[in-house]
Amino acid sequence: MSDWPPLDDATLHAWVDGQLTPERRLEVEAQLAGDPALAARAGTYRRQRQALHNAFDAVLDQPLPRRLQPRAMPRPRWPAAVAAALLIGIGLGWSGAGLLRPAAPSPTNTAAVLPAEAALAYAVYTPEVRHPVMVGANEKKHLLHWLSKRLDHPLRAPDLHTFGYRLMGGSLLPGNAGPAAQFMYQNTAGQRITLYITWPRKPLQRTAFRFVNTRGVEVFYWIDSGLAYAVAGHLDRAELLRIAESVYRQLGA
Repeated sequence: MSDWPPLDDATLHAWVDGQLTPERRLEVEAQLAGDPALAARAGTYRRQRQALHNAFDAVLDQPLPRRLQPRAMPRPRWPAAVAAALLIGIGLGWSGAGLLRPAAPSPTNTAAVLPAEAALAYAVYTPEVRHPVMVGANEKKHLLHWLSKRLDHPLRAPDLHTFGYRLMGGSLLPGNAGPAAQFMYQNTAGQRITLYITWPRKPLQRTAFRFVNTRGVEVFYWIDSGLAYAVAGHLDRAELLRIAESVYRQLGA
């Protein structure tokens, strides 16, 4: 039995906001991958966070309205006291600089984190009935433009009709090294697979096809052309490999 503490809402929100240490983050993701109900709750928090970003990010760059701009401060009547306070403030600022400076990110191996991220995203979003994707396939042009802009890389959604899967749509997710895109596909039996794309931790890193089973989710992943890719699903390994190879060929064409 695991000795990990139970996941409360504070921990889930910290995970969604990227505030956990790398070690604790991997522990939380392992727990989520093994608990569909908990993963669904985390998915709800993640979608709420993304909805807030979508609604208000554009406002952050707008100038402050004139009525809210601070008025000019009156000339201080006690310059000596103000100067002393300023010196005290500067001293405190220098002494606390180490506390305010963000910690350097811990180097994380993409090959270890990528399949866990893809498996978790699969576990969180594929059970959804009404909102499995943020943008549907009926807005494919907008979807590709949006995700390409956020990842700063031209993206395409591979055609998997040969394997009986149609594109449902896609979502923008937070990844370990930056934004991540997830395309979701479904066949006539309701079975779903996902293509997860994000930035690798090391830009020059490149890998051949690798396979891993993470808490029952099969994942084929690779790194090529500056991005990291992972195809995930509850499929036979040979079938998933054929799909992954097709995705690789289409994206590399």
